[in-house]
Amino acid sequence: MRLSLVFTHCLEKVFHCQNMPPVAVENRLSGLNNEVLSWQAVYCLQTPGNETRHELSYQLDGPLAAYISVRQVQSVPSGFPCYREIDENYLTTEPGLFPDPLIPLPQRRFFAACRYYGSLWLTLTPPVDARLAGDFPLTLRLLDAQTGEALAEATLTLHLVPAALPPQTLLHTEWLHTDCLADYYRLAVFSPDYWRAVRNFVRCAVHAGVNMLLTPLFTPPLDTAVGGERTTVQLVGVTRSAQGYGFDFSRLAQWVALAQEEGIEHFEIAPLFTQWGAAHAPKIVVEEQGEARPLFGWHTDAQGEAYQRFLQALLPALTAWFRERGLERQVWFHVSDEPTLDNLAAYRRASAALRPLLDGFRTFDALSDFAFYQQGLVETPVAATDHIEPFIEHRVPGLWAYYCCVQKTEVANRFFAQPSARNRILGVQLYLYRIAGFLHWGFNFYNSAHSRERINPYAVTDSGHAFPSGDPFVVYPGEDLQPVESLRLRVLHQGLQDMRALQLLESLTDRATVEGLIERELGMRITFKHYPHQAEPLLRLREAVNRRIEALLAPM
Repeated sequence: MRLSLVFTHCLEKVFHCQNMPPVAVENRLSGLNNEVLSWQAVYCLQTPGNETRHELSYQLDGPLAAYISVRQVQSVPSGFPCYREIDENYLTTEPGLFPDPLIPLPQRRFFAACRYYGSLWLTLTPPVDARLAGDFPLTLRLLDAQTGEALAEATLTLHLVPAALPPQTLLHTEWLHTDCLADYYRLAVFSPDYWRAVRNFVRCAVHAGVNMLLTPLFTPPLDTAVGGERTTVQLVGVTRSAQGYGFDFSRLAQWVALAQEEGIEHFEIAPLFTQWGAAHAPKIVVEEQGEARPLFGWHTDAQGEAYQRFLQALLPALTAWFRERGLERQVWFHVSDEPTLDNLAAYRRASAALRPLLDGFRTFDALSDFAFYQQGLVETPVAATDHIEPFIEHRVPGLWAYYCCVQKTEVANRFFAQPSARNRILGVQLYLYRIAGFLHWGFNFYNSAHSRERINPYAVTDSGHAFPSGDPFVVYPGEDLQPVESLRLRVLHQGLQDMRALQLLESLTDRATVEGLIERELGMRITFKHYPHQAEPLLRLREAVNRRIEALLAPM
């Protein structure tokens, strides 16, 4: 029995294969003293005979061992890894198995597939306020789980810079689909277990740099087939009587309290009109004479008198409720997701109806067309990264960015089939172009396209051959209502931490110094479409930033 083991960085994707992957061996990593750092241990167990798997255990030795989690990178299938239109910055275009979910190892044991390469994912989460600094040795040892015999070990040095990342200034929302939690775990909506699942997934999102939460006043009208519906997760209770509408915000209060307890700072109100044109109302369940039924939905003309009258009753009560809690500047409203010039008239009517009722509150919507923004209908545009240049050139204030499945060539993204460097570069780009917020639609979308079917995300990673794997979700549903992170979520968070490190260096020097360092270390002027495709320049940049910060803060 022979076991190989080496440390490498977090940007490698180690595929389930028998050939040695060309990994860069790492024996030293650095980070700031409050930074969540990830790296990998690549292993391959060679055994005689026909043994297919062998159980191993691990030991971690070193002064930081108590703060390091070890998870196994497992593989999941993708039947649809990419569109026909691609660029050269993909690892593969073929369906197959891809490394993604990070499976916890509570017993410190795991099975290694004999003669196949795999990896463990190590994550350091420094203790709060410990202010650690200096070099810390670490040894990972793998043992035969049955005999206790040590089979291999790897060592590295973790260097912690005596400085802390500043608080995140970027607003960041990854859409949490709570109906998917209820559906997958078969939970009654608003049951104690439902709230526990929501809390666990919100906590995970916050740990990954999410500070804004999609809030379903009504079941979000997102990725829903015309005439179809998703499981009802409506937070606002609505009654109708001869006297008009009444509203119960008690579940909304529970939602806000839970989110704030977990570290959420901003609330993104799910759209009050349907996607792709604002033509209809979302599903809204209303109780009348003791009977609850969907009063509004696909059958509702969004500009009709009935729905407009409802909004005129709801929004003054809702905004007053938020104001009473001091949340006026922390609540953001959508009109309709992804409007186009073809939908201009409908969007204009919807915007005109909402804006007077939302005075003092912010609105924002995803856009791909600068000409639409020029109409003056969107207060804060969330620009698609492959169409963001005119927004940047015109210095749009408070500009947000997003990508989804459509952003398949040139720009950053997080598909299974793309290298992790293409995921992490986003942090540098957001810093350079002073982007105020980042939005993605898929934190945990466990449905097929248009929510026609529910899926098992461990088996179907592409929403039923609809979106490239990696677009619909970045966490998996785990045991005991706990999320299982993907390596893509960890890499994305590392990019957001890069952004904060660059901001810290700027505060110690100036903007020009940091921009010059980025261009020098990455070997080019960075745009959203022009950046190095390899991991090494990004890692080199980050090490250079860490060294500069440490030198500037060193005692004279």
